Amino acid sequence: MNEPEGYVVFLFDQALEALGEAIKPYLREGPGGPHLLCNEVDTAGSLIELTLQGNTQDGREIALELMFPQSMVKMIVSARSDASFGFSPRVAPALMHGLPPVAGNAPAPQAPTQAVPQSGKAPAAPKAERSDLPPEG
Repeated sequence: MNEPEGYVVFLFDQALEALGEAIKPYLREGPGGPHLLCNEVDTAGSLIELTLQGNTQDGREIALELMFPQSMVKMIVSARSDASFGFSPRVAPALMHGLPPVAGNAPAPQAPTQAVPQSGKAPAAPKAERSDLPPEG
């Protein structure tokens, strides 16, 4: 399997609204909506830390760190160079139609449950009597 090339981070709509113009220079558009493309993600603290690669106006490469509350993050996806996975250019989107169902052996939603008896009555639990307690009264 290919090594990860980075991560795609999706933020909640409310987070994008709250961050406003400050986040817009770092956002990219894609089929999943606006997202952040970053090289590293650190989720160890109360703030999520993203490391992004950027360029200054004079063309120098710099590493940027964005930090914001983890509650703003909707989803983090690993981006790989494999064209059939991640956020690389999709060479064959039709490949997705050939994937097997996730739960092919699952019963239909209308099928009766197998977790409880079909009679509608739960079995009576035996009542344990304790001899170490004083009599009620």
